[in-house]
Amino acid sequence: MAKIEELNLKDMKLPKRKIFTGLIILIAVIFLATCFYTVNPEEVGVIQRFGKYVSISEPGLNFKIPFGVDKLTKVKVKNVYKEEFGFRTLQAGVRTKYSTQTYNNEAIMLTGDLNIADVEWIVQYRVKDPAKFLFNVRNVEETLRDVSESITREVVGDRSVDEVIVLNRKEIADKSEIILQERLDIYNTGVEIVTINLQNVNPPEPVRPAFNNVNSAKQQKEKITNEAWEQYNQTIPEAEGKAKRTIEEAEGYALNRVNRANGDANRFIQMYNTYRYSKSVTKKRLYLEMMEKVLPNVEKKFIVDDKQNNVLPLLNLGQGGK
Repeated sequence: MAKIEELNLKDMKLPKRKIFTGLIILIAVIFLATCFYTVNPEEVGVIQRFGKYVSISEPGLNFKIPFGVDKLTKVKVKNVYKEEFGFRTLQAGVRTKYSTQTYNNEAIMLTGDLNIADVEWIVQYRVKDPAKFLFNVRNVEETLRDVSESITREVVGDRSVDEVIVLNRKEIADKSEIILQERLDIYNTGVEIVTINLQNVNPPEPVRPAFNNVNSAKQQKEKITNEAWEQYNQTIPEAEGKAKRTIEEAEGYALNRVNRANGDANRFIQMYNTYRYSKSVTKKRLYLEMMEKVLPNVEKKFIVDDKQNNVLPLLNLGQGGK
């Protein structure tokens, strides 16, 4: 009987050892599974210890205290998120599909000149501070939508309907982006605004045809005005150039005439001074110079000696061009 009892005790000890070993292995597996984790390149890990924020984990393999002591929340900090106002995109792609539902409660706005505009815009943002993004504001997306709508209405309300629809759309988007970023920083949302784009700005549907006619008339007026200015810019400089050229030609002609007159006067004075100091030589030189100019143009030439009564028969100066 004693031997039988010993065998039973041994048989009972073997299952207990196996159970204990299995528990140890299970605990080790759970430990390894819960203490090591991987963070992808486009995200970071936010660690909470007993619910309190502790640290940020960078991309790669990381360690945390297992068994629920440390809680991991992964936040994508490289992704750019988008919030749409006044419309909704159902499927993006080559042919984007938009929702047929109207969102007039977001899009209809009152402008500064008491007109109404249908404004659709997009806000793109990313997470710059994961801890603030997770713990400072209960619902960041809803807060961003409310603040963006409030700021856009404020900026649009300071401008006329023409400025909102046609003239200053880029300026409105830029100013809204600056104010929205400042407001979100005050709330410590941990969000960075990438850009705000006014997607589509139109007058309300009932008055859209009339507005388009007015806009077309304004464009036609601007076109005619630009063409007139273009013609003006071509004609006026050309006329001014011609007038300037005429004036310069007249001034040049006057200067030439004055210079020539001064030259003739100086030459006459010099000739007179020369003649006054040597009358005979100057008289003979002037006579010879004049003869050189006149004689080649005379067909028949006769030399007459004042001491004789007849023409000299010895020289025939009219033959052979001599």
